[in-house]
Amino acid sequence: MVKKTLIIWGVVILTLFVALAFFFKKDSGNSASRKEGNPISASALLNKARGLEAKGDLVNLKDVYQKLVNDFPNSNEVMNWQKKAEDINIKLLFSPAITAKSALYEIKPGDTLAKIAREFKTTVDLIKKSNNLSDDRIVGGRKIKVWTAPFSMLVDKSQNILILKSDEEIIRTYIVSTGKNNSTPIGNFKIISKLVNPAWFKSGTVVPAGSPENILGTRWMGIDFPGYGLHGTTDPKSLGKQVTQGCVRLSNSDVEELYTIVPIGTEVVIVD
Repeated sequence: MVKKTLIIWGVVILTLFVALAFFFKKDSGNSASRKEGNPISASALLNKARGLEAKGDLVNLKDVYQKLVNDFPNSNEVMNWQKKAEDINIKLLFSPAITAKSALYEIKPGDTLAKIAREFKTTVDLIKKSNNLSDDRIVGGRKIKVWTAPFSMLVDKSQNILILKSDEEIIRTYIVSTGKNNSTPIGNFKIISKLVNPAWFKSGTVVPAGSPENILGTRWMGIDFPGYGLHGTTDPKSLGKQVTQGCVRLSNSDVEELYTIVPIGTEVVIVD
């Protein structure tokens, strides 16, 4: 009887040891998972974003909003987070802050802003904007920020949006109007001309800049498809619709922003 009792207790104790070992192993695994695999909660990331915004740390703030977009794509707030990230992209682009896609350049004797812009395939306007330069005068030995990554634009006619990218990273999304009756050409094009306050040549007549009848707005960027390009508008209510004669139409503020950013030679891909 004693022997039988001892055997029973031995089985019970062994079972307890096995159960405890399994429990601690599982808990240890969960702890490791919490440390290594599980994403940070959205609320924790938003708290981090508020702290970074208070410090003015735009570089890390953008990364936090991009992580929110990537980790929580089904959230009702994902479009707001994407817009926040894009707004920060433009602030960084137009600020002296150095990012992975820019560099400090030391001005050499004989340099001009136009020469530097050609060397780095950027624009004079962007160099001036990101370095708070009020005119074209530069001083040898000064270090200035230059953007080093190429830009490209994707126009999606089905959604009436234009996506500005740099090295495939989305920088900003713009609402546009495209051609009625599918008249906007599709394909791969390049910017070949840029004009401030363009005149509009309409049926053999010239409609001057500033005229209410000039539909081109404040900027024109022509592509290598004769007669077509990207331009501003005198009718911002038409944006988001297929109403143009084939060009890509943006608000004046948006086309002015793009005009500052993209140089001649920038790729423009237009898809249905």
